[in-house]
Amino acid sequence: MLPRVPDPTSPPSPAPTADLTDALIAIGRAAPGGSPDAAPATLYDRHGVLVIRVGEVVVKAHQADRDNGPRLVTRMAAAAELPHLLLPPVGPPREVLGRVVTVWPYGEPVSPDDPPWEAGGGLLARLHAAAPPPVTATLPRWERPVRAAGVVARMRALDGTGAGEREILRAFASLPAWVRGEGAAPAPSRTALVHGDWHLGQLVGVADGTWRLIDVEDLGVGDPAWDLARPAALFSAGVLPAADWARFLGAYRDAGGPAVPADGDPWDMLDVPARTLAIQIAATCVIVARAERRPLDGFESALVDTCWRIAESGESSGS
Repeated sequence: MLPRVPDPTSPPSPAPTADLTDALIAIGRAAPGGSPDAAPATLYDRHGVLVIRVGEVVVKAHQADRDNGPRLVTRMAAAAELPHLLLPPVGPPREVLGRVVTVWPYGEPVSPDDPPWEAGGGLLARLHAAAPPPVTATLPRWERPVRAAGVVARMRALDGTGAGEREILRAFASLPAWVRGEGAAPAPSRTALVHGDWHLGQLVGVADGTWRLIDVEDLGVGDPAWDLARPAALFSAGVLPAADWARFLGAYRDAGGPAVPADGDPWDMLDVPARTLAIQIAATCVIVARAERRPLDGFESALVDTCWRIAESGESSGS
């Protein structure tokens, strides 16, 4: 089973209007692969994102507060140039009722009962090893800590005084200053084309039985170790089984992924990204639990416990 990770990092947005839903359905029915008679199915409707399947296409209304301008166009162009790795778009983005809308081929989502860890690791390695297409020259450097700091700031703004919040803030304070947004990040020792928000939910199966990556809103050039941060964090927290982590990491290494050494200890490269993502996910857990007016569940508590270990380790090392 896949570990349940809260769907995070932006505040809730108003529900989509019926007009927007109808507009997405009409776009899908008119798109190549769509069908005038296809019954629409809502695949996702949370956090200001609406995704509707119509026949063999998927129509997505993006979050209103995301970078949906020229950089999204560039990222979609990169997907079109790497169709063996990324699901290519069906045409350019468009504006509908004040929202940016994109169209994509439908891909079969990952089954939570049989997670394709080997396929995910191998595909991610091939993305990192690929030569970035010329179109990506205009993409900014990708820095994961920007998102982590924002989530922690949202949690802090809730004025929570619980033990979970305190441990998360202690752990965050133990991270390097540049991760916390204090000063410029050091130049990475290696750079690659990175997905920017990698997890197994970003894989879809296509007709030939292979897999592609979706959701290119964070695609950029940066340190590939950050793409391994989420599974590394969940493994460190004890919520991703060691066998699954080994399957993923082994496949990544076997495919020549550059984020970690080909053998030996990977944690010199993964330590800071994994600690950062553990803190980010824990902060998201607290935000979600507070919004739902409930205590932390077992998964969420495991992430907060990891923050305690991170804080203790940081204090004992003097960082």
